[in-house]
Amino acid sequence: MTQTVDLNADMGEGFGAWKMGDDAALLDIVTSANVACGFHAGDWDVMAATMKAAAQKSVGIGAHPGFPDLHGFGRQRMTFPTESLQNIVRYQLGAAQAMARAAGSSVRHLKLHGAMANMTSENEAMATACYEAALDIAPDIIIMVLAGTAQQRAASALGCKVACEIFADRAYNDDATLVDRALPGAVIHDPDMAGRRMADMVREGAIITESGKRIQTRIDTICLHGDTPTAVRIATEVRRALHDSGVTLAQFEGRPV
Repeated sequence: MTQTVDLNADMGEGFGAWKMGDDAALLDIVTSANVACGFHAGDWDVMAATMKAAAQKSVGIGAHPGFPDLHGFGRQRMTFPTESLQNIVRYQLGAAQAMARAAGSSVRHLKLHGAMANMTSENEAMATACYEAALDIAPDIIIMVLAGTAQQRAASALGCKVACEIFADRAYNDDATLVDRALPGAVIHDPDMAGRRMADMVREGAIITESGKRIQTRIDTICLHGDTPTAVRIATEVRRALHDSGVTLAQFEGRPV
């Protein structure tokens, strides 16, 4: 049976006159795009342009909400009352839906960004609150989760459509969470290494951690961070390595876990 996997990238992360990443090049490589919604990065014009370009390339559009943290790029941990946290997610998803519709497309999936994603990968109750907020306004949306973490457990309990994600350019702890960016080796910049890791993980159906531990998991999609200097090279090499391994690239369908 042919293996199929989606390739996604975070994008739309410029702001005003400041450009971040090469979204145009990435859209020629990936099958899904996670578009910043203006809180951690992006603005109304960047969102509109990114979604229009994604629609023209037939790339699946996702909302990528994060904390209101432009200064820290959404990577600073923040604490909000549950209702406020849910409104943060609803607000950004609503904006993404409007921009996607204006571009003649729609929002297929939701993926939490940065510190919000890391915190929900550790805290199932927090993940549940964020996902319930999204499902309130988009009941059929596909929730992209960090495979093997509290995010996946929360989405599974909700019975919603899910896409299980692994990272091409991030190292893993033994509990399937991502190694803290402050630690050496947390971010992978070598395209060849990234390509080999992804081919191995998809073939084995497992996350391979820094210690060599294998965590068996469903793998629906692979993420590349669009803001790194080697993002396009990594995306190209991951796509090539997967193709050479007999893996077909296609947008995920989303199904319960």
